[in-house]
Amino acid sequence: KKSKKSSETLTFKRPEGMHREVYALLYSDKKDAPPLLPSDTTQGYRTVKAKLGSKKVRPWKWMPFTNPARKDGAMFYHWRRAAEEGKDYPFARFNKTVQVPVYSEQEYQMYLHDDAWTKAETDHLFDLARRFDLRFVVIHDRYDHQQFKKRSVEDLKERYYHICAKLANIRAAPGTDLKIPVFDAGHERRRKEQLERLYNRTPEQVAEEEYLIQELRKIETRKKEREKRTQDLQKLITAADTTTEQRRAERKAPKKKLPQKKETEKPAVPETAGIKFPDFKSAGVTLRSQRMKLPSSVGQKKIKALEQMLMELGVDLNPMPTEEIVQMFNELRSDLVLLYELKQAFANCEYELQMLRHRYEALAKAGSIGPLSAEGTHPDGQAGLGIEEGKGDAKEQIIDVVGAPLTPNSVRRKVGGAEQGALRSPTQMP
Repeated sequence: KKSKKSSETLTFKRPEGMHREVYALLYSDKKDAPPLLPSDTTQGYRTVKAKLGSKKVRPWKWMPFTNPARKDGAMFYHWRRAAEEGKDYPFARFNKTVQVPVYSEQEYQMYLHDDAWTKAETDHLFDLARRFDLRFVVIHDRYDHQQFKKRSVEDLKERYYHICAKLANIRAAPGTDLKIPVFDAGHERRRKEQLERLYNRTPEQVAEEEYLIQELRKIETRKKEREKRTQDLQKLITAADTTTEQRRAERKAPKKKLPQKKETEKPAVPETAGIKFPDFKSAGVTLRSQRMKLPSSVGQKKIKALEQMLMELGVDLNPMPTEEIVQMFNELRSDLVLLYELKQAFANCEYELQMLRHRYEALAKAGSIGPLSAEGTHPDGQAGLGIEEGKGDAKEQIIDVVGAPLTPNSVRRKVGGAEQGALRSPTQMP
């Protein structure tokens, strides 16, 4: 009989309450030590061991070197490999210098002469430009203001770049595109002056500027809202005109051509106006009463207002659903909803116009604007805000600036007045 040797392996049970990942970091089945560095080996977490070869280490030597950037011949020492002895300093490639142009005596007398600058002063400027690599703040600090005239940084820049542009034009070959450096000294002076004013502002001026920025954002927000309301009102007016023209065309057209016209001609009525009833084009049996149900897009306020207007007109809320009655009933409700939206928009515009008039009168009492007369005109002969609002662009700007956002109470009164005006019967439309 073959005896099987059972290999006994010691297993350690993970303590209760300790996560598996934490226990794997503390101990493993191979009795490995906790990992010190992450490794990519397939043996799991192990300490990375240094692989030392049997070769000799490359020798290093203490040797002298010179820096090409220095012109005084200074000698320095550092450690380098023995194989690199005699080679150039490796960091010499980072020694980049600015190529400052050099001009001759003849070129200066013919092209570069300036009454405000002498040749000695120009030579001194170019010498400092070579020494300090066009760092004009350092050049201005090292400039000899005792021997020469006192110059600003902008004056030094303007003189230097003017000479560079002149020399580039003179020495350029015909037909070549030149990149001539241009320096605007006046713009630089204004920029520094503005920066200095900005830096020297008082806390009161900073607070005032922040307040004006916030007010400007409020004005822009109100302007966008007003433009949006104007667009919505224009859509409603267009929808009302389109619906009226469509009904007139349907009455004039014969009954046989009526369904053909409906298929071919579809007026561009905005979706926001009236009611858009769903079309039942799917296969199967449908009831006519389903076509009379209002879509879910119509709000509860519109539904209640619609029912009240139908009751005032003496129309049954649930008529007999024949084909002609369903079509006429849906058209009637769509027209009533459009009328409700027009009334609401009219009430909102009337309220805003009255509020703007009150603001204008308040400004007139304060003395910033002349008061309106009893007929609604300005004493200078200009039309007042209540009669011709479109002619007073300047007045609208003033009102926009001083106008404050509506308070919650005024918004409630505004909405309530709009709803009351919209709930009136169609015969009471002004």
